[in-house]
Amino acid sequence: MINYSTDPRIILTLDTGGTNMVFGAMQRGEFIVEPLTLPAHADNLDLCLQNMVEGFRTIIDQLDERPAAISFAFPGPADYPNGIIGGQLLNFPAFREGVALGPYLKKKFSMPVYINNDGDLYAYGEALGGMLPEINEMLDESGSRKRYRNLLGFTLGTGLGIGMVINGELNRGDNSCIEMFSIPLKGRPDVIAEEGISIRAVKRMYGELSGNPDHGLSPKDIFEIAEGVKEGDMEAAKGAFAQLGAALGDVIAMTVSIIDGLVVIGGGLSGAYKYIKDSMFESIRGKMKRLNGEEINKLASKVYDLDDKEELRQFLKGEQRQLKIYNSEIEVTYDPQKRIGVALSKIGANKAVSLGAYAFALHQLSR
Repeated sequence: MINYSTDPRIILTLDTGGTNMVFGAMQRGEFIVEPLTLPAHADNLDLCLQNMVEGFRTIIDQLDERPAAISFAFPGPADYPNGIIGGQLLNFPAFREGVALGPYLKKKFSMPVYINNDGDLYAYGEALGGMLPEINEMLDESGSRKRYRNLLGFTLGTGLGIGMVINGELNRGDNSCIEMFSIPLKGRPDVIAEEGISIRAVKRMYGELSGNPDHGLSPKDIFEIAEGVKEGDMEAAKGAFAQLGAALGDVIAMTVSIIDGLVVIGGGLSGAYKYIKDSMFESIRGKMKRLNGEEINKLASKVYDLDDKEELRQFLKGEQRQLKIYNSEIEVTYDPQKRIGVALSKIGANKAVSLGAYAFALHQLSR
């Protein structure tokens, strides 16, 4: 197994968002140059590719040695193993007809190029150097035998990203198409969830709640209104993020019921997590009904807020019991509590995506 924290090879990284592209270079699991941010120009292929080449060249010029590969994230479904971007790209219209991006960059820079879904790499980075090892270390220190190997990562930004790690391995899917398009928005089964969990959603919901649909404000402006440091409708601002949280909680409950693992949340909009989390947890912990009217929990597992000190303590403790083996006086330790934890990213989406891209490239180069 590769120890990415000691590997001397340099990998160029890129976190490609619908608004901006963040370029970097990693060695031994850390950035070795200051990350560079350039506009994505998601609706203009020529400008997007120009900035992509410029970004990588700028980073290369700052390095003392030649990098071993380019490895980066892209939003949406694509033929990632072959480096072909195209298809139903809601936030990157310039690529919908199909672009051989990997082969193009390989020709430009004469080095291996690896592209993966941004949500996938985010989850992979959190599983390698973020939430997953942090929680398992805490469990170990607390004396618990429980360990987690599955992780769901959600990124909140221009769109809603998702990635999953199962049994410690990145799950890319058979078609590189693990997406949120088919998950409905809470209360709107005919609308995709991203319409309620994205930058455009926050803008729209603030406009609806404030009665000013043409407000022209950014999510950062709306957050500052909620904080009381910018003039505006404070209740509408808080309400917009709360609605996003309710929709997000519904999506988390649907997906974690299938994957059964930890959940980590990152991305630009997660900066407003304080206004998102209450409605999110209320939704995750919500009830459903059988046809006979009986209420049941959405999830079979108990859900903990791992950013809350008391809930984290309870999560780590579990329900340790001693259980006698049948017809014997021998006891075994048993923890009957099924539980999952949800937390805000501590390393940040950009670092997690870059770490995931870095480790993926090292793995591929060493095969």
